[in-house]
Amino acid sequence: MKSLSGFIKLTTLTVIIFINTSVIAKEIDVKPPFGIRNHDIGIAPDFTLQDIDGETFTLNKSKGQWIFLHFWASWCGPCREEMPAIQRLADKIQGDKFNIVMINTAEDEDTIFEFLAAIDVDLNSLMDADGQVTEVWKPRGLPTTFLINPKGEIKYQAIGGREWDNPVYIQFIRTLIASED
Repeated sequence: MKSLSGFIKLTTLTVIIFINTSVIAKEIDVKPPFGIRNHDIGIAPDFTLQDIDGETFTLNKSKGQWIFLHFWASWCGPCREEMPAIQRLADKIQGDKFNIVMINTAEDEDTIFEFLAAIDVDLNSLMDADGQVTEVWKPRGLPTTFLINPKGEIKYQAIGGREWDNPVYIQFIRTLIASED
């Protein structure tokens, strides 16, 4: 009987170690591709902004999904170059667990509308007309993208333009969506 009790304890301990190792391995497997860095700095600062259609968006109301928070401006060359790739990313990854949130930094509605029409993308953008949200978030350059997990925590950052429709980035984002609740 003593050996059966020891066997059960050993088996239980083995299962616990296996589960913990699996959870750790799952987190370790989500390695960002080149150009995206771990940026685990805590809870994302909340904000409320209007989009170019006058609709209000509040970041904290988006918990429960991954947020691709992208700061851009019309005068930014790399922003212009990567917008079509972000559109293709949006087309490939749709659903209720992923949301692309674009924030234009300190430009007026007409400038934003003309820019988006000229590059022929169907992406909506929030307007940070006074630059206050940009000031709080402090992107180190434009474009800058933050990836925020469903709990509202900033996890990753990409500074500069990216080919977001590249299979490496798409697979990374799909892995994030599948691995974090």
